[in-house]
Amino acid sequence: MQKVLIGKVALVTGGSRGLGAVVAETLADQGADIAISYVTSSDKAEAVVKKLKAKGGRAIAIQSDQADTTAAQPLIDKVMANFGQLDILINNAAILVQGKTIDAPDLDTVSLDRQWQINVMGAVATTRAAAPVLTNGGRIIFIGSLLGTCVPFPGAADYAGTKAAITGYARGAARDLGSRNITVNTVQPGVMPTDMATEVLGNNVPDALLDLHPIRRIATLEEVAATVGFLVGPHGGYITGAVIDVAGGAGI
Repeated sequence: MQKVLIGKVALVTGGSRGLGAVVAETLADQGADIAISYVTSSDKAEAVVKKLKAKGGRAIAIQSDQADTTAAQPLIDKVMANFGQLDILINNAAILVQGKTIDAPDLDTVSLDRQWQINVMGAVATTRAAAPVLTNGGRIIFIGSLLGTCVPFPGAADYAGTKAAITGYARGAARDLGSRNITVNTVQPGVMPTDMATEVLGNNVPDALLDLHPIRRIATLEEVAATVGFLVGPHGGYITGAVIDVAGGAGI
C-alpha cells in the first residue's frame, strides 16, 4: 500500500474494535499517525495502538464517551496536544439498539434516546470541536449505514433515523467547509462482521437478508475501510457531500 498519508494525523472515534480498528489500521498502512477514541475497552484500545505503532507511525488511544457531548472538545484538545495537527476525522463511534416497531407497548425509549445521543449529537459535537482546527484540505468521514436510506424490515426506525440524520448533517458540513477545501462524505456499509451485527443477528446472517443483496454476501471490514482510505487520500479531494454505499447492491 502506498504511503500517501505520510505527515497526516487522523482521529478515528470508536477505534478500539470492529470497523473503527480496521479503518485505523488502513490509514496507518497509508502512513498516517492515528488517534483512536474508546469508552471502556482500554485493553482492546491499547492492543490496536500496539498494532498501529508496529506499522511505523505514531498512535495514541484516548478515553472519551461520545454520549457526553461535553467530552468532544477535550478529545480534540488531546489530539492537538499530542500531534499538533488534525487532518482527518472519522466519525465512526455509534451504537445499535435492538429495535421494535414504534407502536410496541414495551418500547425501550431510554435506550433508543441514548442511541440518538451517541450516534447523532455525539458525532455532531465531535465535528464541531474538530472543524476549527482541522487542516485546510482535510477530510471528514461519517460512517453511516445503508439503513439511513433503505429500511427493508421493521423495528429499525430509530437506528435508521440516526444514520439518516448524520447524512444530512454531513452534507451541510460539506457546504460549510468547502471553501477550505475540506471534504465531508458519508460511507454507508450494509451488514458487516462486527459485534454490533452479531448482537442483533446472531452468528448467522439470515437467508432473507442475504437475498436482498445482488452480491449475495456481507461486506468485509477491509472493503469498507478501503473506501474510507480512498476518500481521505489524495484522489478523494473532489468528492464531497457524497453518500457512498458499500453494501453489495442492497437497496437498489
